[in-house]
Amino acid sequence: MKVLIVGAGIAGPTLAYWLARDGHDVTLLERAPEPRRGGYVVDFWGTGYTVAERMGLVPRLLAEGYHFRTMREVSDHGRKITQLDAERLIAGADGRYVTIARSDLAAAILDAVRDVVEAGGAGSIEMLFGDTVERLDDDGDRVRVELTSGGSRAFDLVIGADGLHSRVRALAFGPEAGYERDLGIAVAAFDIRGYRPRDELIAITRTQVGAQTLRIALRDDVTMFCFMFRHEGAVPIDDVTAQQELLRRRLGHLGWEVPRILELMPTARTFYLDKASQIRMPSWSRGRVALIGDAAASPSLLAGQGSALAMVEAYVLARALRDAHGDHAAAFAAYEQRLAPVVRTKQDAAIGLGTAFAPRTRAQLIVRDALVGLMGIPFVANLVTGRSLRDPIELPPPSD
Repeated sequence: MKVLIVGAGIAGPTLAYWLARDGHDVTLLERAPEPRRGGYVVDFWGTGYTVAERMGLVPRLLAEGYHFRTMREVSDHGRKITQLDAERLIAGADGRYVTIARSDLAAAILDAVRDVVEAGGAGSIEMLFGDTVERLDDDGDRVRVELTSGGSRAFDLVIGADGLHSRVRALAFGPEAGYERDLGIAVAAFDIRGYRPRDELIAITRTQVGAQTLRIALRDDVTMFCFMFRHEGAVPIDDVTAQQELLRRRLGHLGWEVPRILELMPTARTFYLDKASQIRMPSWSRGRVALIGDAAASPSLLAGQGSALAMVEAYVLARALRDAHGDHAAAFAAYEQRLAPVVRTKQDAAIGLGTAFAPRTRAQLIVRDALVGLMGIPFVANLVTGRSLRDPIELPPPSD
C-alpha cells in the first residue's frame, strides 16, 4: 500500500520504519523545515522501551540519555526538603529505564528510518520536510491529498501523527475543540548554556502554589528548565516573544532561582510552550484515515510516557495492518481495541496529577509536600514505584 504519514516526531517515523519493513511505500511528511530540536526530557521505559529494543535503538538511547541519581525538592533558599533515590525507579523498571531529551529520541528514530531507506528492501520511505496537508478527500478507495505547497497526491491510507494540534485530525474529524480536554496547566521548557549553580545528575524541583520549576543539568554545560503552571485558556502559538512575556507575567513573582532564570530566558537555545491538554476521541479512525500518538489520544505532558506510548501505538498499528492483509478497516479496529482501554486509563490517572505539579492552594501544597516527603521512606518509595512502573500493554510479535 501507499501510505502517507503526517508528522515526523516520535509516532510517525516509528510507524514509517515498521511499515517499510513490511513492504509498504511510505511518504513521511513534516510541517517543520527540518527535524525539531529542543523541547523537554522524557522518562523512557516500559513497552515503548521494548519497541525501541526491536528497532535496535537502545544502545544509542542509553549512550545519549541520562541516569539521574536523585530527584530533590528544595525550598526558596535552596535547602533540601526531601529527595527520592532515582535508582529505585530504575530498579522498578528492571533496569530498562533512561531519561532522554525528546528530540534526541526522535533523532534516533529518524536515523533508523534513514537506515531502512539506505538498505532498500521490500518497501520504501520518502521524507518531505517543510510541507503539510491542506485538504483530504477520502472517496472510499483512495485518499486524495492536497499539500500546502500546491501539490496533489493519492494514497491508500493517511495516518495523522502530527501531535496535539493535529492538522489531519482537524481535516478528517473536525475542530480540535471537540476533542480537547484542557487540564488548566501550561508547560514551558528551554535550555541555557553556562547556567550556575549546576547539580550533575540531580533533578532539582521547587514547587509553590500554582507552579513547579524543574532544573536539570545536561551535557556540554547546558541546563534545561521546565515550568509547569496553572493557566486557563489559550497560549500564544508560534510566537516566542509572546510566549516568554506570558512566562514573565505569570511566574515573575516566584522566588528561588526563578527571577534569574527568566532574566536569562531570551538567551535560550531552544524554547517550547504549550497547554497540558488531553485528546479524547470516540474513535481513532474514519474511513481510510487514522490517528496515532498525541493526535489520537494525548494523555498530556503531566502523565509522562507519551513518547513511549506513541512508539507503542505506531508498532501496534503496523502489526495490525500486517495481520489484516490489506483490510485497513479490520486493522484500524484491532489497533484501537488493543490500545484504547489502556490509553484511556492512563488519561484518567493523569487528571489528578496536576495537584502534584502545580497545587491550586496552600492546603494542596502542604498535602503534596507531605506525600512527597513519604517518598523518601524506602518502603513507601518501593511500593509506589513498583506499582506505577507496571505497564499492562502486551505487544504482538515482530515480523520474521
